[in-house]
Amino acid sequence: MLTFSLGCRIGFRSLNRVIPASCSFSLSLSNSISHQVSGTGKLKMEKPKLISASEASTKECNWVRLKKLHYLDELGRTRSWEMAERTTRKGDIDGVAIVATLLGENPKLILVSQYRPPTNALTLEFPAGLVDEGESASEASLRELKEETGYVGEVKSVSPVVFSDPGLTNANMKYVTVECPEEMNRNPVPQQEENEFISIHVVEKHNLLKNILDLAQKHDFEIDARLYGFALSSSL
Repeated sequence: MLTFSLGCRIGFRSLNRVIPASCSFSLSLSNSISHQVSGTGKLKMEKPKLISASEASTKECNWVRLKKLHYLDELGRTRSWEMAERTTRKGDIDGVAIVATLLGENPKLILVSQYRPPTNALTLEFPAGLVDEGESASEASLRELKEETGYVGEVKSVSPVVFSDPGLTNANMKYVTVECPEEMNRNPVPQQEENEFISIHVVEKHNLLKNILDLAQKHDFEIDARLYGFALSSSL
């Protein structure tokens, strides 16, 4: 398996300290190639962890709300259902998931990992993000890919609207496939926001399922179901 991981973005602010853009990279070779950013000064990076959890009302939430649904089933009976709904949808979809391939002799999939509070874990997943108002799925995917990973490319396909977890929420998305030419991506520089701490992993598509399982085991990642489903289908 060939992978590399870009541990932090360059020039970000964290814990009231700044890692300047003039950072050094350490390279280690084993079954994978790992890039880790280290600053010119000392910076202690804390491991993210959940510190509390409590019930919240819709009025307290900025991004989601709960709804109680009533519907008629196939036998004409009135039944109820509870759901969560995003409050940020600007058009027909909430977000995009980007299936980005770094082209070359051995094509590689561009993935990210980040801490997800609902799982209290680092999660390995596709680059993804919400669609801004007036933005198409293609435009959002190229923007998010560059912001999160620094990679640039060309959109090759856009899926129909699909639902992420239809038993819980009406949150929906489109898959966007992007091809990233090797010659355009020699030195990708992420443009993450100040409060984003996203690591980039470039994983060979050959034996993808084994590769992501190995990567998850090595770094104690949980795996996003969409990524696992994609990798599983490629192995069948």
